[in-house]
Formats: sequence, structure tokens, C-alpha cells
Amino acid sequence: MAIKIILIHPPLAKCSEPPAGIARLSACLSANSIQHEIIDANMEGILYQLEHTARNNSKTDKWTMRATKNLKGNLGALRNSETYQNPSRYQRAVMDINHILNVAGKSWQVDLSLADYQDKRLSPVKSADLISAAEKPQSNPFYPYFQHRLMKALEKNPDFTGFSLNYLSQALCTLAMIGFIKQIHPQQKIILGGSLVTSWIKLGANKNTFGGLADEIVEGAGEQKLLELLEVKDGNINCPPDYDNFPIDQYLSPGPVLPYSSAQGCYWHKCAFCPEKAEGNTYLPLEVSQVTEELQTLANQINPSLIHILDSSISPSLLAAVAKDPPGAPWYGFTRVTKHLANEDFCLSLKNSGCTMLKLGIESGDQDVLDQLNKGIDLLTASAVLKKLKKAGIATYCYFLFGTPPENEESATKTLDFVCQHYDCIDFLNLAIFNLPARSVEAQNLATHDFYEGDLSLYKNFQHPFGWQRPAVRNFLEKTFKKHPLIAPILMRTPEFFTSNHAPFFISNKP
Repeated sequence: MAIKIILIHPPLAKCSEPPAGIARLSACLSANSIQHEIIDANMEGILYQLEHTARNNSKTDKWTMRATKNLKGNLGALRNSETYQNPSRYQRAVMDINHILNVAGKSWQVDLSLADYQDKRLSPVKSADLISAAEKPQSNPFYPYFQHRLMKALEKNPDFTGFSLNYLSQALCTLAMIGFIKQIHPQQKIILGGSLVTSWIKLGANKNTFGGLADEIVEGAGEQKLLELLEVKDGNINCPPDYDNFPIDQYLSPGPVLPYSSAQGCYWHKCAFCPEKAEGNTYLPLEVSQVTEELQTLANQINPSLIHILDSSISPSLLAAVAKDPPGAPWYGFTRVTKHLANEDFCLSLKNSGCTMLKLGIESGDQDVLDQLNKGIDLLTASAVLKKLKKAGIATYCYFLFGTPPENEESATKTLDFVCQHYDCIDFLNLAIFNLPARSVEAQNLATHDFYEGDLSLYKNFQHPFGWQRPAVRNFLEKTFKKHPLIAPILMRTPEFFTSNHAPFFISNKP
């Protein structure tokens, strides 16, 4: 039976949960009675690589032999909650699985991991290299998987095949798959969308950027555009995500993870150098009553081990609504440091609603830096928030950013001091070096040069006003910050490759 459209989530991204964007598109198509198929080529492709390499391994080193022998057991371990109570067992499983992927990629001159894809010959930020990947799909390490998978799918004669491209690590594989489709079915219509494509369009990309391989490129949410292409008038686009067409038990997490987005964009929208602001993305939230209702409905349907709220920052109003009307499963997400979270009773209500962990963008331990970046964060409030969340039993995954234009080494040392003062309230850390968004207004006041050589690079390098250049920042992080005796143990708790996606599973859910 012919179907209207195939939606594909391409390699490579973390495969701990299904892709939320395609789930929402699928719901929209179903609500409008449109026949479609979902292919999570990322999850399928990674499992194919692992199993194929394990079966055909010719290496005789001990690590590879052990990893291939124990592959089935290690995959099962990552799907078992008991593993997360034994960090050393978890670490061994993840590292052995990742090693097999690494072995699989070497013969293709590609660095494969559970979280990234780096080609030694082609760059995902060069349109010419993306076109080259499309012209030679057989040079892609996932080719042995997708050639058969796509040929079988295309037997259903879809009107369109759509790709959701969200991360740089997916770009070369996406174009290789598109190129393969165009080789075997030149007339097949291709739709290319996703958050990375949206960012590229803001940079000026169009269909010609990809050599005409994509018949349509979609900016922003794709529901309305898909219905237009499929000639559906006055269609229903306001639908909760639908995960029925995903192999929900195959992802590498202990039980189903339900990803859910309640808003596009960020409600704060004031930070200097913000990519959202630079791209002109508006904040488009769903009604909080709709969100709580959809979360409860989805939780009843899927019975998730965890809900992942994907918002750039969960709004205080949504936090309050979820605290009052819980979703019915453990949940976590990213939120701003606000006075709401400095209230002990409010934190306890979040905990009782199922909140396992909050990701907090504190960014700096220097108030002057925060003020110059217009973060809207008060360090005294941040201190109180960390202490109240700790007391309530909610874990924290704290994000700090180094090398921003107003920061110098003295400022970075203040961040070090802040983290040390709160080491017993911080469960996990994300330490990042600042990247300057190419289109940010503030970039016009800095001496900039290309960060990556490529016409699709989203970032610029810059001459730091205080000479606090990336090598110096990196040196400070590696030799001073990360080696501090109060900080090193926190960093050691970070789940390898899966980072915040798996962190909540290491947290005790006891009240």
C-alpha cells in the first residue's frame, strides 16, 4: 500500500530516547489521516553497526574481543535500571559498546561514538562536503545499513521522504542517505527540516546550498508545511507527540523515556550572545493546562521510566503547574535560576510531583560577568536555589560557561570558588567554552574570524577583549578547575557519552 510520506531520524545522535520532533510530526499526520512511516535510522543504524561489527570482528586485541563477546549483555545492561546503581558496571558497558562503534568507524576513516560522528575527510559545515557525501553514499559507514533499509521503505512509493536534521553529527549521514535515494529514485521528493536546517536557513542557506538534492527545506516547526505539501487544507496541527510508531523498548535507557517540548524558543530571550535571539526565534509556548493534560495522557499510554522536558528553559508558570498537577512519572529538564526555586515549599512540591533533576544554567560565579551578559541571575539567589533543591532531594546538573567576552581569568577563578562553596549541592557539572554565534548583534563589536572553515558554520572565533583566548581558557579548565579536589569527584559522576540524558537514572528517587 502506498504511503504519503516517510519521516527519518538520521544517524548520529544519542540513542537514549526517541526523537521528539518527528513524534510531533507523526501525531499531526495521524490526526489528518495521512499514511506515513517513521524510521529511526539513528537507533537502527547504531544497533546495526554494533551487531555487524561484533559478528564480523577480526581484531584479536583483548578489549575488542571482550567488547564484542559481551555486546548483548552490555546492551541489556543499559536497559536495566539495576545497572545504574552500579556505576562501574555502567561505565564498563558504555565504554565497551562505544569501543565497538569506534572499531566500526576506523575502516571508513570516521570517528564514531555513542554521541558523535566525525569524518576525517569531510566537514559538516561545508556545503561542498555535504554534497560530496551525497554523491558517494557508499563511502558512509552506515551505507551497509541504509541501502537495504531505504530500498525497502521506498517500495511503498511515498510522495515525500523527509529528514529531520538537528545536530552537526547527523549532517553527513543525512546527505549520504539523501544522495542514495536520489541515485536509485531520482524523482523521489525530499524534504529537509530540523533545528540545524532552520539555523542554516537563518544564515542564508536554501535549496541550492545542498546542490538541489532537497526539493523542500523547512524552517521551524514542520507541521503546517507538511500539510501544505500534502495538500491538506485546514488541518489539525495542535497535537501531542505520538510515540506509537517508535520501537520504544529498543533505546539505550532503563525503560521508555518520554521526550516532550512545551515551547519553542526561550521565555527569557535577553541574554547577550544568545543563538535564539541572534536567529530571531520567538517564544511560542503551549498553554500550561494543555501541557499538564498531555503529559498525564502520554505517561498513562507509555508508562515511562522518565519524562524529559526539552524546553530551552521550563517557565516558572509551567513548573508551578506541574508541581500542582503532576505528570505521573519522574521528570527532569532545564530551567533558569529564579526566586521560585529558592522557596523550600516550592522545591518540595516539585520533588513530590516527580522532579528528579533540574539542569541549571548558572554560567558564571562572577556577578559582574552575569550582569554584562544580561543573564538575569543573582548569585545569592543561585546559592539559595542550590541549597533548597538539595534539601528537597532534587539533583542538580549545573552549567558553567567560560571564555565569554566579559570574563577573564580572575572571573573564572570566582566561578571556581562558587562551585567549591557549593560542591555538596551540585550533583553534575557541564563545563563549556564559549562559542560566538555568527549572527549575534554583539559579535559586531568584536574582531572576529572563522571558527570553522565552512560556509555553514554557526559560530565565529574572536579576539577576546582581555586576551583570554580559547587555549588559555582550556588550559585553566583542564589544569586548574577540573583538578580541584572538590570538583574532580563531581566530574567523575558524569555519565560517559550520554551525560545529562542518563544522569537522572543515577539519582535515588526516595523522597
